[in-house]
Amino acid sequence: MPMKPKRPCRYSGCPKLTDHKSGYCEAHRKMMQRHYEHFARGYDNHKRYDEAWRRIRNRYISSHPLCEICQSQGRFAEAKLVHHIKPLAEGGTNDESNLQSLCVSCHERIHKRGSRAD
Repeated sequence: MPMKPKRPCRYSGCPKLTDHKSGYCEAHRKMMQRHYEHFARGYDNHKRYDEAWRRIRNRYISSHPLCEICQSQGRFAEAKLVHHIKPLAEGGTNDESNLQSLCVSCHERIHKRGSRAD
């Protein structure tokens, strides 16, 4: 089966060709990944959500197995995620008063709107 032709690297001014799915050549791929992790993402996921967080999350979701937003609206949906009401980046904590168990659709709705559920 014939291979797809290589494309120019997405990095501005780079003359190299690549067939990698990211669109960057070998020289620029790692640099762009570091750039994404630092600027676009804004935090190191492994530092913020470590083993201590997983224990807190598991304890909270076992004591609150239903989505709290759905439950307040008279529906029953299994909670899959634990959400920080006040984000950690804005000074929130992992205290139970700042946590909320949510189903995936409610969690996505909160983040797409950009508002926080109380």
